[in-house]
Amino acid sequence: MSKLTDVPKRILIGRALRSDRLGETLLPKRIALPVFASDPLSSVAYAPGEVLLVLSIAGVSAYQYSPWIAAAVVVLMFTVVASYRQNVHAYPSGGGDYEVANTNLGPKAGLTVASALLVDYVLTVAVSISSGVENLGSAVDFVIEHKVLSAIVMILLLTLMNLRGVKESGNLFAIPTYVFVAGVFIMILWGAWKGIVLGETMQAPTADLEIKAEHAGIAGFALVFLLLRAFSSGCAALTGVEAISNGVPAFRKPKSKNAATTLLLMGALAVVMFCGIIALAMATDVRMAENPAADLLRDGVPVGESYVQNPVISQVAEAVFGSGSFFFVLLAAATALVLFLAANTAYNGFPLLGSILAQDRYLPRQLHTRGDRLAFSNGIVLLAGAAILLVWVYDADSTKLIQLYIVGVFVSFTLSQVGMVRHWNRHLKTEKDTAARRRMFRSRAINAFGATFTGLVLVVVLATKFTHGAWVALLGMVIFYGTMSAIRRHYDNVSREIAAAEERPDEYVRPSRVHSVVLVSKLHKPTLRALAYAKLLHANQLEALSVSVDAAETKALKAEWERRNIDVPLKILDSPFREVTRPVVEYVKGLRSENPRDAVSVYIPEYVVGHWYEHLLHNQSALRLKGRLLFTPGVMVTSVPYQLASSEAAKKRAKKRQDWNAPGSVRRGPVDTRRKEPTGKA
Repeated sequence: MSKLTDVPKRILIGRALRSDRLGETLLPKRIALPVFASDPLSSVAYAPGEVLLVLSIAGVSAYQYSPWIAAAVVVLMFTVVASYRQNVHAYPSGGGDYEVANTNLGPKAGLTVASALLVDYVLTVAVSISSGVENLGSAVDFVIEHKVLSAIVMILLLTLMNLRGVKESGNLFAIPTYVFVAGVFIMILWGAWKGIVLGETMQAPTADLEIKAEHAGIAGFALVFLLLRAFSSGCAALTGVEAISNGVPAFRKPKSKNAATTLLLMGALAVVMFCGIIALAMATDVRMAENPAADLLRDGVPVGESYVQNPVISQVAEAVFGSGSFFFVLLAAATALVLFLAANTAYNGFPLLGSILAQDRYLPRQLHTRGDRLAFSNGIVLLAGAAILLVWVYDADSTKLIQLYIVGVFVSFTLSQVGMVRHWNRHLKTEKDTAARRRMFRSRAINAFGATFTGLVLVVVLATKFTHGAWVALLGMVIFYGTMSAIRRHYDNVSREIAAAEERPDEYVRPSRVHSVVLVSKLHKPTLRALAYAKLLHANQLEALSVSVDAAETKALKAEWERRNIDVPLKILDSPFREVTRPVVEYVKGLRSENPRDAVSVYIPEYVVGHWYEHLLHNQSALRLKGRLLFTPGVMVTSVPYQLASSEAAKKRAKKRQDWNAPGSVRRGPVDTRRKEPTGKA
């Protein structure tokens, strides 16, 4: 890699790490919690607000149902956490929901889960960053005025931090996550003390506003549907739970135990925070509306377009701590920061899942390779690109984006738990130990309840959110499914095509003869080296081939060839239209058609240069020729490199990193740095 790109890369992401240092990047529980659980922990900053936004359709009277909705979300949270604790013990390899479904329900179910998770990870980044921008925008006008730009910049910064490695990014994220959790708990405890013990009245800044109900006096089936929709919005608090199941390999040993403990701790924290904020929102008379400019009224008059609706957590903090107080500012800053960092859950889940899918040949193999910092860099970059596209299309509006959310999560939840039931059924058929069977029965019951509950929620989510944007998420899942299926078919077809057969087919038979052709443009050192190398391989027939595009140059080449008395016949091809590639390709094809059992070996002299811009000035004809000849059966293409003096600069730069030999350095021989000429013979 040239110095032009290598130095900035090292400054941004740090020095490359050896593969044997992978163990140093594994996470202890105190770091794994903010890395893998920042999404569900931070969702308490917007999930309560989404519940109230939906209920506001029926007016402020519908807010009385919010505690019941919160209770349903809590039951679901504990169900999912308990279910996934079984997953991480049974499947600690890191495949998570995909591996469970693929192993127990078949490849189609596994691919469905993988598609759902990939879509959801992209949405996690888009929603978290957009929500963080909105929270920060309540204090910084520039951010809210340039939402899309601010969101894209945050995605790029987050991408850069993750490219530095999981552990290093985890250390960066731990402090703001813990400050946020501590701030929310202090707010809940202080609010409870002021309201219950001291008997003080706390009022949110929107407490004096009225809500103009879109459907006043709603009842019956319509009310049930509204409550189900509010519940499905509140289920945003569960997003990211599955990331711990996918990220088990990133934990320190004992991996399964540490992952299960982290899951339990995350669930407990998220439940307390979610319920506490809902309770304080009710106690402080928070008012929210889907269209605040028209539906929020002050003294019977709409607040207008200039009104900025702050998130629920911001309003509650102002009521509890007071506007401008230290704890209010601290919590506001921590909330905005942790919402940005919540996307880190996806930055750890998406690349890991992408690596496993690439290993199973459902995604390009490059996604399975770790980068310089032992992170799955290609997956990180792919996730960032998809999230930026989504943020740009939806104008970084979290209210619009969240309607796409959750569908993928509950598809993976449901199929994963059904798969776990099958897993336990299969093991119970062979297990004889009474104690082990008792544990399996208990685990199966937990997973069966989880599958039933999450399946019902999936139906609710689809019914209530489909027309509000969930269809886009489903479309994304279909696109991912089709793309990954096509990639797998391609890899399978290639594997069958290149598989070594037991018998010896025609392509194993040694060619009758080898006809070698050395391409010549001018008679210089690279050409002489290519001729010498071709002679060394003792082909049955050897000739030099040149294309005449300029009569004077061709005449000079013939004269020089004869003067040097080179013992290789020179063949000149006429090209009246000054083409080089087509005459060479047609000539080589002609050799093949005359003697189909012969192999044709084409040698192409190439320059080795040391600067990126020099690649634009050399070897373009060689690249075009190789591109055409590689598609010709029975033709072997060999590049014969010749190092120009500038290549020594690249060699010296690389020498600082490791011992390195440039292509062709052995054949070129030692270099006299004073004369910049090779001392060995060509």
